[in-house]
Amino acid sequence: MAFAILSSGGKQYRVKPGDVIEVERMNDAEPGPLTLHDVLMVNTDDGVRIGNPILDDVFVESTVLGHTRGKKLNVVTYHAKKRNRTRRGHRQELTRLRIDSIGPRAEPEEPSTAKPKAAAKPKAAAKPKAAAKPKAAAKPKAAAKPKAAAKPKAAAKPKAAAKPKAAAKPKAAAKPKAKTKAKAKAKAKAKTKGSSKANSNDA
Repeated sequence: MAFAILSSGGKQYRVKPGDVIEVERMNDAEPGPLTLHDVLMVNTDDGVRIGNPILDDVFVESTVLGHTRGKKLNVVTYHAKKRNRTRRGHRQELTRLRIDSIGPRAEPEEPSTAKPKAAAKPKAAAKPKAAAKPKAAAKPKAAAKPKAAAKPKAAAKPKAAAKPKAAAKPKAAAKPKAKTKAKAKAKAKAKTKGSSKANSNDA
């Protein structure tokens, strides 16, 4: 037996042809045929098919039987030691559907509304073109003015002669080296010796 799982109003329903279900109220649905597109899974003789998330080529044909309301629900809120006790009721708005068939929807062929094209009108004979007027003779161009003679360029100034370089100064003669310190010391020693001998003779 073929069945399908469809989604409506945030809930999922397992349906098969002939079932009558109550779904969340569809405000736009009027009594009559209705096609449900959100089919999540279908099981037929060919096998099981699962959508991702829905099957695009499978539809559930149904009939809207009318709108109704569900059973009354009593909601009681109680908080101990707070003197808080509330009670309220709720009745959910529902839509009753009868499942007619499951499978691909057969789209009826739309009658062609294109209007037949009207017969093309014969084109009017082309009008003969008027004879072309002769063009006026072109005016002779004025003689070109002779160009002024180019001015001769000024003679280039001769470059100033390069100044002769100053003669290199002769190096100063090397100064003779001073006498060595050894000779000076020897003379000083000789003098001290002479003075010491004279002192001894006087004694």
